[in-house]
Parts: sequence; structure tokens; C-alpha cells
Amino acid sequence: MLSTLIISDLHLTDVEEDKIIFFSKFCENHASKVDQLFILGDLFNTWIGDDVSIKSYKAIISSLKKLTKQTKVYVMVGNRDFLLSQKFEAETDCKIIKEPYELDHNSKKYLLIHGDSLCTDDINYQKLKTVLRNPIIKFIFLNLPKSFRLKLTGQLRKRSIEAQSYKSVKIMDVNQLAVNNLMEKYQGFDLIHGHTHMQNTHSMDHFTRYVLGDWRHNKGNGIKLSDDLEWLEFN
Repeated sequence: MLSTLIISDLHLTDVEEDKIIFFSKFCENHASKVDQLFILGDLFNTWIGDDVSIKSYKAIISSLKKLTKQTKVYVMVGNRDFLLSQKFEAETDCKIIKEPYELDHNSKKYLLIHGDSLCTDDINYQKLKTVLRNPIIKFIFLNLPKSFRLKLTGQLRKRSIEAQSYKSVKIMDVNQLAVNNLMEKYQGFDLIHGHTHMQNTHSMDHFTRYVLGDWRHNKGNGIKLSDDLEWLEFN
């Protein structure tokens, strides 16, 4: 029977060595024991382009390369690492997938997304996302010098932290109407996503919404699918 792990929002950085070691142990002790692993966005806290960031995350790239020799690994981009591209795939043998991703698993159906598209109450964020995901803007950014990319990314991150300090939890959470509108198009599916860091299970009339939490330095969470759905905690 097919076995699957689903995780999200690890926010790995190149300066938090303990977290990188924790992820490596997760790959060895948990992810290597299943048929496939889905990472639903924000595997990395920042990604300023394959040409630069692959060199910064050598240990993580190595762990993924080793893992993919025995486990299929699918990576969905998030709001922090949406510039992941083909060179990352080539270096790790992971496969980048687009959202929404339809997962048929042992006769059950799950819709996988990162989750930020459902946070429609956060109007300023959605406007910024539209600008940053524009192909022309992405092309210009990826052709800037490394130092300038790092500077711009740092400025955006600083503004994001400042904005979050005054935004309400409701604004940063998903909009239920947006969820309902999405799931109306996918009858018979349950929804799995991350982004909000609000780990929970929400049972609705016609579907269940599973929200993955974020990862800490020595603690993570995920969902395991085999004959049933099971929440897991990694320590």
C-alpha cells in the first residue's frame, strides 16, 4: 500500500545549523521510510535564485539528493521560495509541482496547496504577491547581482515582519469563502495546506481541511497517508 508524508513551512536557512541537522535526520529516519514525500511550500526561508541559493544550502541539497534515491520527493513553492527552479530539480532529483495538486491516494482524494492563495483578507499581501510573481519582475530580479538581490530580499522581509506585527490573526488566516469556492471545484476531495502555521483539522460539511504547522529548530509536524490519515510529530 502506498505511503506518503506531507510537510510544509520548514523555513530552513543557511545559518541555523541545528535545524539543518534536524531536517537531515528527518530525511534519514522518517522520509526514507515512505514511498513519497510532499513539501507544500517554504522549505526554505529565502531563495533568491538557483544560481545563488544552491551554493548556500549545500547540506540540504545533499540530504535531498540522498533521499530521492529511495523516496520520490515533490516540492511545491511557497511565498518564501517561489524562485525554486529547474537547477534545484537537477541538483536534488526532486520534482517541483504546481498548485493545486490533485493527489489520488489509496482510493482517497486530497487537494494540495501552499495556502497563501486562500488568505484573501490580507489584501496588501495579495497585491505584493501579484507583483513578485510577475514573470518580468522575476526575470529582472534573477539578473541582478547577488548583493543587490540579498539587499532587496532583506528589505522585503523586514517590511513583512513589521506588517505582521499589526495584522490580526483573522486577516492572516484563510478566508472561509475562498476555501469553499475552491473546494466546490473539487468535489470529493479533502484539502491539505500550510502557510498559516495554524496546525489543525477543520471538519466541514463536504470536506475536511487539514492545516500543517511550521517547523522549529528541533520539532516538526506532518501528515502521513497510508490506509488512513495520521498526524505525526517529529522530535
